[in-house]
Amino acid sequence: MSGLDVLVGLLIALGLVGILVPMLPGSLLVGAAIGVWAAERAEASGWVVFAVAAALLVAGAVVRYLVPGRRLQRSGVPNRTLLAGGLLGVAGFFVVPVVGLPLGFVLGVYLAEWHRTTHREAWPATVSALKAVGLGILVELAFATAAAAVWAVGVVVA
Repeated sequence: MSGLDVLVGLLIALGLVGILVPMLPGSLLVGAAIGVWAAERAEASGWVVFAVAAALLVAGAVVRYLVPGRRLQRSGVPNRTLLAGGLLGVAGFFVVPVVGLPLGFVLGVYLAEWHRTTHREAWPATVSALKAVGLGILVELAFATAAAAVWAVGVVVA
């Protein structure tokens, strides 16, 4: 195991943490690290590992938005509610560093649903939105972990 392998492994681990803590572009960091590893190896096996990992990351990005979106549609939460949550989350990130993003998201979803429905119906819709977002994060984490496993196998085998 070379120094590059250790550095790429650390970047992949940082990317996986970035998926859980939405301050880093997690999947993008995982893919970029594996891409740098493949470019440095300059062998067909490295590019095959990168292609499989990239396919997993792209599939994870697609599934991350499809599955929770359908779940939200079934629960009756519109996309504009998530947009309001996202916008207030971004604003919250700059107002209160680190914790402002999730707090702003929850507040944005709740206020959008309260405006759309009643106070009594806003909280269950907010909980549904949070569950959907959590499911999306878990899906992305699963696919990124699979990509990291493909890279680890590539390091050992190649």
